[in-house]
Amino acid sequence: MTRLLSRSRDRPTFDAASEAARLKADTRARRRRRRTSSCLDCHTHELLALHDAGTTVAELQRWLEARRVRVHQTTVGRWLRRRNCD
Repeated sequence: MTRLLSRSRDRPTFDAASEAARLKADTRARRRRRRTSSCLDCHTHELLALHDAGTTVAELQRWLEARRVRVHQTTVGRWLRRRNCD
């Protein structure tokens, strides 16, 4: 009562390389970042000038709050890092 598993005739052969390439392309498409403008972009000149003058991220956040821009300190820090202002 031995069964032979010979389904290779019914199915097309499995190509691991092409399947992996298809999956990688799908992953790249899913990871594609959608760049939206930040609410900090309209204050770029002022923020960079204040940062060059020696203000901290917390002080920049308070300066933005005074102008009714509510952001977290980490948002300001990431925004500065994106502009290589470490």
